[in-house]
Amino acid sequence: QVQLVESGGGLVQAGDSLRLSCIASGRTLSRYAMAWFRQAPGKEREFVAALSWSSGSTSYADSVKGRFTISGDNSKIAVYLQMNSLKPEDTAVYYCAASRIANSPWTNVGRYDFWGQGTQVTVSS
Repeated sequence: QVQLVESGGGLVQAGDSLRLSCIASGRTLSRYAMAWFRQAPGKEREFVAALSWSSGSTSYADSVKGRFTISGDNSKIAVYLQMNSLKPEDTAVYYCAASRIANSPWTNVGRYDFWGQGTQVTVSS
């Protein structure tokens, strides 16, 4: 099973940017669809962005479309989430996830099999 470790979270002001990283160990990510989810206090885990290398497709939640970009490197061991124009409502723990069904950038939590521990993003107003 692949292990995922997130990093890059922190405390920023509204309008600032952050880049989150998800680094895999054990295997490359080329056979997985990858995604970022987030969970705010008292809320359910929410889809943010997903990437399928096999289909060349990405998907984004409406709330982050145009502000966030998901990408991977050529080594297929890392996935990133570039977050621009951050808003207070983006505050959450952000999780990296991998799906063994690799041919689509799934948006539903149930499709994902492996999860990182999360990294906290806090955006002040």
